[in-house]
Amino acid sequence: MRRVLLIAFHYPPFGTSSGVQRTLSFSIHLRRYGWQPYVLTVRPEVYERSSPDQLHDIPNDVEVRRTTALDAARHLAIRGRYWSRLALPDRWSSWWLSAVPAGLRLIQKAQIDVIWSTYPIATAHRIGATLARLSGRPWVADFRDPMVEWVPAAGRAFPADPALRKARLDIESRAVRDAGRLVFCTEGARNIVLARYPSLDPVRTAVISNGYEEQAFQAAVATHRPADAGGKRVLLHSGTVYIGPDRDPTAVMQAVRALADLGLLSSDNFELRLRDPSNEAALRKMAERLRLERMISILPPLPYRDALAEMLSADGLLLLQGENSNPAVPAKLYEYLRARRPILACAHPDGETARTLRKVGISTIAPLTDVQSIGSLLRRWIDNDESLLKELPSEESIAEFSRGNLTAALSAVLADVPAKQVSV
Repeated sequence: MRRVLLIAFHYPPFGTSSGVQRTLSFSIHLRRYGWQPYVLTVRPEVYERSSPDQLHDIPNDVEVRRTTALDAARHLAIRGRYWSRLALPDRWSSWWLSAVPAGLRLIQKAQIDVIWSTYPIATAHRIGATLARLSGRPWVADFRDPMVEWVPAAGRAFPADPALRKARLDIESRAVRDAGRLVFCTEGARNIVLARYPSLDPVRTAVISNGYEEQAFQAAVATHRPADAGGKRVLLHSGTVYIGPDRDPTAVMQAVRALADLGLLSSDNFELRLRDPSNEAALRKMAERLRLERMISILPPLPYRDALAEMLSADGLLLLQGENSNPAVPAKLYEYLRARRPILACAHPDGETARTLRKVGISTIAPLTDVQSIGSLLRRWIDNDESLLKELPSEESIAEFSRGNLTAALSAVLADVPAKQVSV
């Protein structure tokens, strides 16, 4: 069995983002494809919020090496302010100092064959690049989404800070030069990098989407009970809601207000449930301004399987995706698909999210900022339009997004990456 080192900031007990699921699932399934995974991550105290509920999902025979890191915003700030250079390429840049020596020891001890590092914490790629250079092992850089992009709709670059942009581009260009393979979650993300580096051979790139964990869903199906919503129809958004162009809920709330004014929605028959959205204060103010505080519930996080069970019980699942994020797909979309509940997608029709939905036969899509179109979607959902139920994806149509199947694609990438044949 060959051995792979997975370098990831997000790993249980990290408790804030669904991004943890990608590395966790790979570490669970890789052995089925002839790879023994080892994980290099951070100590639990590094996380702003942790949750132990998925620690038991880590296989017993997967060695996890945890090292320390300092969060510039929390650990290095004085009176709430910190030197911006300490947060390049991200707030946990200090992780490199502890991870590199620990990674080298692990590479030597376990005789690692391939190094894999994953974004969105760019320091993971710095660590991967350094370990590849010092050990001679081949390196696979899992970019997921674009690190830097030009947003035509906004007429600006992302990230906006020039220093942060430069730091990310430095890491990206190093990966283009040194990584044996570069992996992305969407074709749009891959195309951005291919356009930026015309000399990059597309053969060195691959697309492995995010997905859903079937084992977790089976556990959720076995234990969940339909929630008693008091006769209300529940429209659920699970996860972070940004007050900005990426996941702005303003138009959705305005559409709800318009339908309430027509007498079609009320606190007696409807609940917009925002589960673990962050930005709670701003969302509450928005709801109050639109007189929707009795129709919108802002709720705390749930353990992962309970969150999946809530998706299975909801009458509808709300997705928010702005035009600025067209090259990306929210990770929760794949869990929504597996839950097989009506999806109301507020997303740009030309983006990767809309393309993924149409691929499995779902057309309930309206632009994030179009109040009238969102209202029309809500009307169809309220009226129990049979077409919404007919658009529920079949298990066969979404099987390619099972993380077990996606791990087969990663295994192929790992096996294909050229070996450097250099010892520690």
